[in-house]
Amino acid sequence: MSYLVTGAAGFIGFHTARKLLARGESVVGVDIVNDYYDPTLKEARLAQLEGEKGFTFLRADLAEQDTVDALLSKHSDITHIIHLAAQAGVRYSLTNPRAYTRSNIEGTLSMLELARHLPKCQHLAYASSSSVYGSNKKLPFSVEDRVDNPISLYAATKKSCELMAHTYSHLFGVPTTGLRFFTVYGPWGRPDMSAFLFAKAILEGKPIQVFNNGDMRRDFTYIDDIVAGVLAITDGPPSGTPPYRVHNIGNHRSEPLMRFIGLIEESLGIKAEIEFLPMQPGDVKETYADITPIQEEFGFQPSTSIDQGIPRFIEWYRSYYEK
Repeated sequence: MSYLVTGAAGFIGFHTARKLLARGESVVGVDIVNDYYDPTLKEARLAQLEGEKGFTFLRADLAEQDTVDALLSKHSDITHIIHLAAQAGVRYSLTNPRAYTRSNIEGTLSMLELARHLPKCQHLAYASSSSVYGSNKKLPFSVEDRVDNPISLYAATKKSCELMAHTYSHLFGVPTTGLRFFTVYGPWGRPDMSAFLFAKAILEGKPIQVFNNGDMRRDFTYIDDIVAGVLAITDGPPSGTPPYRVHNIGNHRSEPLMRFIGLIEESLGIKAEIEFLPMQPGDVKETYADITPIQEEFGFQPSTSIDQGIPRFIEWYRSYYEK
């Protein structure tokens, strides 16, 4: 089988591509490698992949028709698409909204068109987000919950991706699955996410910014558990009418943010200076994933607690940045 992994230079895309290559699959990676965060980290991830047998890389913008045409002409044997490329981040969507409509909506439309026209494509799995749940009060968040009231543009674009996928599944029979990720962290993570931001500030002797005065909880999910869920789902396309579904991929544990910070302090051996701030626009107080459907369908069982995952992240962080 041949897999297309978009966002291959990104956090989840890199780990997903590496896992596929380790099991002997052929992987075509696509990434524009933009400067939303330090491109040298993205290039370092790519360097880990480019020496691997079976890996081909295309540096391109998914929103461009030329990219779709190139994939159709040169990689018509693709059987599975794992679409993880996206403009990430809730807060950045407040200041640069057009980056989200282009990358998330137009880029996903390109992948739906690609899946529609690839002769051997069996499944398109694409990144959605726990952000689609908005300010829902019922916990844990279930894929059966209504998600019609996004509170950030980022969330609105992710919900739009799910709606477009349903349309393509209905009209053209394209098997699609939306992957609602819950607060992913781990080695090679994104510098704009909490574990990375906190570790960097603490090591530099700077205060960390903690919103809603620390009264927040997150379903922190370790990268290895995320990838296990992504691959299990990708290899088992939906068979319903239409062949469409969404799944939560989370740890099924809602942890206090202050405990998360405490584990970072403990792993670094340094006490953080904390600047408590009000809630940010577009943010939510708590996330918590109901993973019953993915457990029942695929036997998915996250195995990494934050007590295990945070020390692994800090070990990687220090080894990478102290070189």
